[in-house]
Amino acid sequence: MNASNALRAYGATRAVMDPRVQEADVFRRVIGLLRAATEADDGRRARAIADNRRLWLAVESAAAHPSNLLPEPLRAGLISLGRAVRREMDGAAPDLGFLISVNEQIAAGLTEAA
Repeated sequence: MNASNALRAYGATRAVMDPRVQEADVFRRVIGLLRAATEADDGRRARAIADNRRLWLAVESAAAHPSNLLPEPLRAGLISLGRAVRREMDGAAPDLGFLISVNEQIAAGLTEAA
């Protein structure tokens, strides 16, 4: 199988995956980056934190969007959690263990709901 066929097959598989499974997969990828960053240089650490920041900004944006169908208390909880995560990332020395733990809990919740 050449690279082009592999990419098409991967894309087709992802297209039929449950959206919650896809979301959990994104969290797991960021978890992997954060874990690798615990023993990495400052550049990899900064990149992992930046990727986590983008993820949580997307979560907050989706939760705040008027068309979001999640129950209001869940939406508010996700926004609040996102703000706590961003505060941690804005600190001088973000606790990667905390960020990993939060992301693991969200990924587990998404997986259970799928």
